[in-house]
Amino acid sequence: MITIGVEEEYVLLDPVTHLPVSRAEEVRAAAGLGPFVDAGEVQNELLQAQIEVATPICTDLDEVAGHLLRLRHAVGSAAEEHGCLLGTCAAAPLRDAEPPPITQKLRYLKMREEAGQLVDEQLINGMHVHVAVPDREMGVAVLNRLRVWLPTLLAMSANSPLWDGRDTGFASWRTIVFGRWPVSGPTPCFRTLADYEARIEALLEAGVIADRGQLYWQARLSDRYPTLEVRCLDVQLDATDAVLLTGIVRALVSTAIAEEKAGAAPVECPPELLHAAMWHAARHGLNGSLVDPQGRRRSAGDVLWLLMRHITPALEEAGDEREVGALLHRLLREGTPADRQRRALAEGGMPALTDLITGQGAGSGR
Repeated sequence: MITIGVEEEYVLLDPVTHLPVSRAEEVRAAAGLGPFVDAGEVQNELLQAQIEVATPICTDLDEVAGHLLRLRHAVGSAAEEHGCLLGTCAAAPLRDAEPPPITQKLRYLKMREEAGQLVDEQLINGMHVHVAVPDREMGVAVLNRLRVWLPTLLAMSANSPLWDGRDTGFASWRTIVFGRWPVSGPTPCFRTLADYEARIEALLEAGVIADRGQLYWQARLSDRYPTLEVRCLDVQLDATDAVLLTGIVRALVSTAIAEEKAGAAPVECPPELLHAAMWHAARHGLNGSLVDPQGRRRSAGDVLWLLMRHITPALEEAGDEREVGALLHRLLREGTPADRQRRALAEGGMPALTDLITGQGAGSGR
């Protein structure tokens, strides 16, 4: 069984003003004191109004769900102890005139010095799925095959329609904000692992990035773990949405490995078309059309059907077909998290929106 792990980023919000609050250090420390959180599972993020969690290595989706619920509950409870709420939205819907302070790490301070305004605006939160790969050479081959599905994954995950109290018109504003870093966006195609490493080394030697951590491609090889990391996803409102995306990402990686071993030719998409497809997915989510892996504009429903047809054998092999299918039907019925945010805002204003993104609303399972 191919193992998986998930990282999630959250924002801390004031329950009255709904603005981000800089209490990450206190919340992280309080969460770490609990009996159900291990050292290293809760970490600080770039800004002191953000916090990150990471699951242990998991073998099935039930494990992923259990760990995410455990960590969300632990951090959410710690946040409430310190007078704030845990927001599971991919962009803070409101911002104060004064940006949150930077977490006092040398790397973050250097980033602030290099890109001050951009760092100040990083009140955005992603979900990263790590999937084990046999080796880094195979990892590069999988990246080449996975990249054409990144727009579809982004559209499904969209959870950041609001910024500065207004609807941006985008389903994933996080994608637009994050895309301003120098090395970001869809993953390029690489000939080999040596090509992958040489191109990274060229970026480092040119001084356009400070370290490999600033490779903000939407999928990349991890330098810490023997995994491929999919980074295009907005953090999800609740754990069930995260489980759906984790199952699909693992199935895509499993399918890519099988195709590579069988010698099947990968689907190619020109970088400019893939970049535009990502922008389109960030703009519309699942409302309307998507660009499919062949570069054709089709209805979102048709592209999701193509995705499921592509990964069904891998889902069946992992025992995930029924769960992923049920969660996908829920997504199509209720809409993306961005759709749900917009409905909450329209029906109940900022208080209803805050209830939704902090899990305070009736029936929330977080």
